[in-house]
Amino acid sequence: MTTPESDLCQIDRSSPRERRQSAILDAAESLFLEQGYERTSLAEIVKSSGGSLATLYELFGNKQGLLHAIATRWCDEAMLRSLEGDATGELSSVETLKAYAHRQSELMESPRAVALMRMLISESLRDREFALQIYRDLHVPALDELIELFDEWAATGRAEIDDPKAAARLFFDIVVGDSMLNTLMGVEEDWLDRDQIDWRLQPFLSHFKIR
Repeated sequence: MTTPESDLCQIDRSSPRERRQSAILDAAESLFLEQGYERTSLAEIVKSSGGSLATLYELFGNKQGLLHAIATRWCDEAMLRSLEGDATGELSSVETLKAYAHRQSELMESPRAVALMRMLISESLRDREFALQIYRDLHVPALDELIELFDEWAATGRAEIDDPKAAARLFFDIVVGDSMLNTLMGVEEDWLDRDQIDWRLQPFLSHFKIR
């Protein structure tokens, strides 16, 4: 008897190790969000995931390793760094940048993202090496992708960007900088809407003559 194609799509082809890793990450993230990173013990995570402390240490090293893995997984799931689909499609440079800006804002304003950022910042303030690791692994790849795109646009005449690195940093500051800071501090809850983001981007687009 053959298995229907729709059922084949539901088959989990991950290895036992990958399933165990996901179970531990799911349990850790749930507990971190529910009761806080500092107040969650590894023993609670192991109990919730049904694994063992030895496996947790083998896969993630320690509690910081778990937090780093959770942040990396969220980043990958949300495709936070993805520009490829827009940049290689039918959109103009202006439309590409606006679409990316809207997606960045929507992703970063989610309660999950805000809670995760608070945990990452708190742990980063306590441990500089962890802060550098998070910066290298999560922020730098997104920055590099945008730098590469701006460099290409400058080379092909789609923009006049003399310093792609500085322009990429400015872009992220415009789109999520103060909104994220205000949200993390509890000063404001509402993020910029699409029209507000487009308004903020207009001087950026004009200055660099992005077409």
